This record gives sequence, C-alpha cells and structure tokens, in this order.
Amino acid sequence: MTTHTAMSYDQLPIIDLSAAGRGPQARALLHAQLHSAAHDVGFFQLVGHGVTRAEKDALLTAMRAFFALPEADRLALDNVNSPHFRGYTRTGDERTGGARDWRDQLDIGAERPARTPGPGEPPYWWLQGPNQWPAALPGLRTAALAWIDRLSAVAHRLLRELLTAIGAPAGFYDPVFGEHAHPQLKLVRYPGSAADGTGQGVGAHKDYGFLTLLLQDTVGGLQVQREDGRFHDVPPLEGAFVVNLGELLEVATNGYLLATNHRVVSPPGATERYSVPFFYNPRLDARIDPLPFPHAAQAPGVTTDPANPLFAEYGYNELKGKLRAHPLVAERHHRELLTPA
Repeated sequence: MTTHTAMSYDQLPIIDLSAAGRGPQARALLHAQLHSAAHDVGFFQLVGHGVTRAEKDALLTAMRAFFALPEADRLALDNVNSPHFRGYTRTGDERTGGARDWRDQLDIGAERPARTPGPGEPPYWWLQGPNQWPAALPGLRTAALAWIDRLSAVAHRLLRELLTAIGAPAGFYDPVFGEHAHPQLKLVRYPGSAADGTGQGVGAHKDYGFLTLLLQDTVGGLQVQREDGRFHDVPPLEGAFVVNLGELLEVATNGYLLATNHRVVSPPGATERYSVPFFYNPRLDARIDPLPFPHAAQAPGVTTDPANPLFAEYGYNELKGKLRAHPLVAERHHRELLTPA
C-alpha cells in the first residue's frame, strides 16, 4: 500500500503498439498494459505506431508556415465566418470552463459539403462542412488531410487492440466509423504567457469523442489530473503520441474506461509551444451502444457533472462542446441553440 501512495507521476504509461504484431506473448503483455492504462489513468504515451519522422515533419513544417503568415492572412480564415466551426481562432477567442484560452489555432475536419439541418433534423449536422484554407499555402491542405487519414488508421488499430484488451469484440464500434466518420484536427500555437499573467493555455476539460492522439513539441505544459486529484506534468517523449480516452469510451463502458481531465499551462514569457491534437470521432449520427465486456459489472458509472452532460449520440456531444468553446461563432450562427442565461 505504501508503494501505491508514493507512486511516481513523472511519466505516463508507455504503450508500444507494434507489440501487437510480435506474437501471442508480446500481444498479451500489450493488452495487459493497455487495459491498466485505459482503466486506471485514461492517458498514455504511444510508441511503435509506425508514423515516421518525415510524415511528422511534413505536417509541422506546413503548420509553422501557417502561423508565420501575416495576421491578416490568418484572419481571412476566421472561424466566426464558418457556421461549421472550421477555421482560425484568434488568441483568447476560445473558452474552456468559461475562461479564455491563451492560444490561437486552425480547426480542420473531414472535407465535406456543408449540410444545413432540415426541419426536424438534429442541429449537429451544422458541424459538417468545408474547411477554410490559406490561399498562400496550398501545401497545408495536403499535409493536414494526409495527417487525418494517417492517424485515423493508427487510431483504428489502437481502438481494436484496446477493446480486445478489456475482453470486448475488437470490431464492435467499426460500424460507427467508416467513410462518414467525423475526425478532427487542431493546429495549435501557444504564444507564451498572457500579458495579465493568467496561465491558462487551455483550461481543464475532457475530449468529446473516442480517442485523441496528440503530437507535441519539446516545450511541455500539458498536465493530466491523476488519482491524487492534482494535475501533473506530461514530459514530452521523443517519437510518442500522447493518447487520451474521450467521453464516448467512458459512456460506452459505463465509466470503466476513463475520460480524464487535462489542461495546458502557458509556456513562460514569450516562449511558443506548438501542438497538434487529432480527434478520432465516429459519425455525427452514431449512437454509442453499451460495450459488451466481462468487466462491466465492475464499472462505477459515468461521471455526473451537471455542467457537462454526456450524450450517447456523438453529434450532440460535440455540438455541446463547440457552442461552449466558441461563443462568437455560436452567437453569430446558432443563437437559437444557445441556452438563455
């Protein structure tokens, strides 16, 4: 017991996905490690994923070129102009927990035609639509959409191994993904500390979907809430993705798997930090059926938070978050969806 209370939080569990192809013994160990990480922590570092340095560099080069554009070029893609919540968000315009996030970013999703909800259709269809791309950087579109495809494949493999690890059918959720899945990508820059000294790069939150795979630079600042209730630093690990489970996996397993609060503390002074979170999400109209698995009887139940209701239909879960995080977009395009104060 003493060992447990004195446990080190210096690093998250490290999961090597390539072990899945190294024979029964290596795969069994992988599953034991995945089970523990997903049930006990909800976060881990993923190596052995097969994504090459060249693939990462192609995206990061295009990303840095975007943030080096004149502000007028970036503001030409202002997400306030998109009812689909796509495009550029200025520093301080996004909110988490009601407070501003000191970062700017480009929100990108699956490239699809706009869909305006018809009478009686769910309002979450507003989330489907085209991205906004900078005319001066045609390579950004190519790099970002290639990244979405590449990480969708990694996340698909990882989800199947995770479900197997807890004794569930590996392909149980395959039907809610496919060609109409709703993956998303953020290209994020943290420009250093705010002038007023507030340290919220992004406030404490959970992600909406199934899995998030984060590519971060070496600056650090990501923190995860651990078993002791405190937020602990996640030191960058060369070549790894930081993976966290989203709210849908918590819903699917009745709380057996954890969607964990995390945040980013702004880097000191004028130090810039870059990160690329990728969100592996199902179709907007997917209903997330309860997962059949042998540990279901041990599930503690889904987290209850009146300020953050969880929905089994994915589109509602994401729309809830988008309306809250992007008040300027919500006010301009979706005032009828806002709850009166």
